[in-house]
Amino acid sequence: MRNALILHGTDGHSKENWFDWLREELEKKDWKVWVPDLPQADKPNIERYNKFIFSNKDWKFDENSILIGHSSGAVAILGLLQVLPENVRIDTCYLVGSFKDDLCWEALEDLFIVPFDFDAIKKKAKRFIFIHSDNDPYCPLDHAKFLSQKLDGKLIIREGQKHFSIGSYGEEYKQFPFLLDLIEKNKTTTKL
Repeated sequence: MRNALILHGTDGHSKENWFDWLREELEKKDWKVWVPDLPQADKPNIERYNKFIFSNKDWKFDENSILIGHSSGAVAILGLLQVLPENVRIDTCYLVGSFKDDLCWEALEDLFIVPFDFDAIKKKAKRFIFIHSDNDPYCPLDHAKFLSQKLDGKLIIREGQKHFSIGSYGEEYKQFPFLLDLIEKNKTTTKL
């Protein structure tokens, strides 16, 4: 069964922005979707997040899995992939508004406790798709370029979309039809 894990960003929760909308849309198409409220999201921590995610015995990662992360949720996905069991490989990662370091913000330091092993991470997913805006006020475009290069990913740059959030852009980001369309296209093809 196709399944999707959606991770929110710093100080976020499962019902904000487009996360719950995307869950509903995917479930209408018979996806199993999990959008957890990550513990202590005001100070993201890779180890805490991984322990929390792996403690859900009803959730399994396999070749039918996609991972979707927004902001620090995208960074958390990289940390999650790095510790997936050796024999597990997921389908696609959608990383929205990602970044490669703590952005000089103490709250983000614990996302980078363990340096990323990009070669190991790359082996854990068939595809990496980075979605970034040319005017993100929080996460520089250069960070997404760096990560997409390290992971042989596809970088999609959207004009004027800020941080793909209600807080940065407005009410339009209660939904994210562009991302839903990408997911739908990917289920039938290995190329975009």
